[in-house]
Amino acid sequence: MKGSVITGAILGALSVALGAFGAHALKGVLDAYGESIWDTAVQYQMFHSAGIVLVGILMHPKLLGDSAPLKWAFFAMAFGILFFSGSLYVLAVSGIRTLGAITPIGGVLFVVGWILLAIGAGKGKVY
Repeated sequence: MKGSVITGAILGALSVALGAFGAHALKGVLDAYGESIWDTAVQYQMFHSAGIVLVGILMHPKLLGDSAPLKWAFFAMAFGILFFSGSLYVLAVSGIRTLGAITPIGGVLFVVGWILLAIGAGKGKVY
C-alpha cells in the first residue's frame, strides 16, 4: 500500500521532470514528430502514476484492502510505464523506429492494470 503510493508519487515527479526536460533541454533537438512522441510518453506516464497512487490508496485496510487484483494492477501499470513511456522516450531521442514494437506491450499492460483495478474494486468491502 505505502510502497504503491510512494512509487506512484516518484513516477509522477519523474514525469514532471521529463516533461520539463523535453520542453527545455530537448527544444531544437527533437523535430515535431519527436516532440509529439515525448509529450505522449510524459502524458501516459503521469496518468498511470496517478493510477498507481490510486491503487495504493485503495489498498488501505479501511478501503478495499491489500487484494491480489490491486497488487497486480500496481505491477501492470508500473511495467506499462516502463514499456510504453520508456520505449517512447528512447524512440523520441534516438529515432530507432523498431522500438515502436515494444510500446504496445506497455499499452496492453495499462489496459490490464485498469481492468484489475476494476476487479479489485468490485471485490472490495461494501460500507
